[in-house]
Amino acid sequence: MRIGRLAEQTGLSIRTLRYYDEIGLLVPSERTESGQRIYGRNEIVRLGQIVSLRALGFSLEDIRRCLDDRSFTPGSVIRMHRQRVGDQLSELKELDERLAMLEEFLDRSEEVSTEQFIQTIDGIAMFENYYSKEQLGELARRRAEIGDERIREYEREWADLIARARTKMENGSVPESEAVQEIARRWQELIEVFTGGDPGIRESLKTMYKEEGPERASKGMADTEVMEFIGKAMSLSGDRKHREE
Repeated sequence: MRIGRLAEQTGLSIRTLRYYDEIGLLVPSERTESGQRIYGRNEIVRLGQIVSLRALGFSLEDIRRCLDDRSFTPGSVIRMHRQRVGDQLSELKELDERLAMLEEFLDRSEEVSTEQFIQTIDGIAMFENYYSKEQLGELARRRAEIGDERIREYEREWADLIARARTKMENGSVPESEAVQEIARRWQELIEVFTGGDPGIRESLKTMYKEEGPERASKGMADTEVMEFIGKAMSLSGDRKHREE
């Protein structure tokens, strides 16, 4: 059967059959004097196998291995493909979780610009770099437990706390002052709300701020100067608490 006839019979394009020949997956048994490809019975049977495996989602490289390596049993072929399907399902589940987070964000926002949307996606990707799946699950559980309205209140308070800390710093207040210590104590309380007192989540949060930088980690709310200022205040507060104990 010539290549044109084979393409017509199988529904594949001539280009696809030529490509299979080029990569050595389906090599015609003969060629005419003009170079036309001619396929024999064995090649047609092999093509049927290729089409069937492609329908199951096998890659061309996996198909080559299955057909050329006689140590591959039908069972091993199915197990190999099931493993791949399992990996794909896992990836889809992770994608679904990301989309659910985005959906929740959009539901809570009256209007979202393209820039805000992209920043949110970027923020989710950043979180996934520093928190384990278990930690992300715990954070999602805590978010559901606290509720959207209360979370919005915490977000507004956090922004206000950062602004107050910046004002105190710019006005020359020292970390030891009672006014700054009050900010530091509430800052610490909000961190506890976010982490739920989990030391692992707290350490992941600390690592994210250290490696990404305060401005990126806080989505532009805090900068290095403010974080260093409040960090000193929290350190002094911790030392004082330790001495009292």
